[in-house]
Amino acid sequence: MTASIILLLLVALALAISWIAGLRGAWLMLTAAALMLGAAGYAVQGRPGLAGSPRAGIAPQPPISLVTARNAFLGQFSGRSHWLIIADGFAARGETRDAVGILKSAIRAYPKDYALWLGLGNALTDHARGLTPAARLAFARSAELAPTSPAPVYFLGLAKLRSGDPEGALADWKRVLANAPADASWRPFVEDGVALIEGNRSPR
Repeated sequence: MTASIILLLLVALALAISWIAGLRGAWLMLTAAALMLGAAGYAVQGRPGLAGSPRAGIAPQPPISLVTARNAFLGQFSGRSHWLIIADGFAARGETRDAVGILKSAIRAYPKDYALWLGLGNALTDHARGLTPAARLAFARSAELAPTSPAPVYFLGLAKLRSGDPEGALADWKRVLANAPADASWRPFVEDGVALIEGNRSPR
């Protein structure tokens, strides 16, 4: 059983015990929030299987920070961000399978949350070390749920860049910029991405 599943089961068990103990309403919600915060902290800081040598499975860092860019597009504490924070913690330790598992579990509970589908697309790209059909489907589902948001197209472009397709990323990001408000807080991330690709192009 993976660490992510064990973590979810422990949270569920603690909530069940709280319910049996008579907690209801706001108190139960506060307990749930505290448990999820603790789980997020464990995912970021905990290392139960740490060996005496560095892990070999750490995924390569993308050229643009996923977490920083995602916070710019979605907000740091928007929607069900605790699931994304937990997945980030596993991914940072190279436990990309667990990161995917966490987000799949979250999506089963909240299938219409476009931010979770977006996170799953990123996590699947991390796990496979490249853009896969499953990751494309996750990004597409995110775009279906939030057709006016630039985030799904931006992160699909970032996944393409991480997979060795800078021209595909450039096309996506220019499409985002074409519809971006001049004062959008996330616009600099897209502009920096375009500049990064165009600056690395070889002269024709």
